[in-house]
Amino acid sequence: MTLKQQKIDITDRVVGKLKNDQIELYLENEKIGQISLPEGSSFNLDHHFETDQQKIYQNVSVTDDAQARYTDCDEGGWC
Repeated sequence: MTLKQQKIDITDRVVGKLKNDQIELYLENEKIGQISLPEGSSFNLDHHFETDQQKIYQNVSVTDDAQARYTDCDEGGWC
């Protein structure tokens, strides 16, 4: 039996993580490379997302826990 080299397209499985002015590339949990970002780079994200100090945030609506005792009431007012 002999082994031969073959190219496999893994593009859809690669994940990028923002870290220290570069994007680190991972295949599953293995770091496979990085992309250096030029100084002054900007990000174009959808309107529910933003960047701040090397982190990416998603803006979501969540329930306010301050009034949690009223969240499990039925339509008749019974809790």
